[in-house]
Amino acid sequence: MEKVITYGTFDLLHYGHILLLERAKSLGTHLTVGLSTDEFNTAKGKQSYFSFELRRKLLSAISYVDEIIPEENWEQKNQDIVKNNIDVFVMGDDWLGKFDDLQCKVIYLPRTPDISSSGIKKNLIIP
Repeated sequence: MEKVITYGTFDLLHYGHILLLERAKSLGTHLTVGLSTDEFNTAKGKQSYFSFELRRKLLSAISYVDEIIPEENWEQKNQDIVKNNIDVFVMGDDWLGKFDDLQCKVIYLPRTPDISSSGIKKNLIIP
């Protein structure tokens, strides 16, 4: 079994997220998602629209996702890779080069053009 892992906040879930998860799953037989906790997002200076539990519930409904673990800090990735016997680490290419030192194969996938949670948040018009 080839095990794949990716990480993210997955706030305001959109088709770019779905395509990333689909492509990540196609690289193996089991996909684990490290989902940023609300506390970790705060430490990163980010605020999610949806809580960790709601984001977990949304991700768990996606057929490509086999397992969800909490991402609580930047440093846990190598520990997660070893603990979960991960073969492939996947991230968007906006992170190119940032995770090359991990203890497994690292693949950076191209981002889906013209969509991002940040862009959605900026474009939302609230009456």
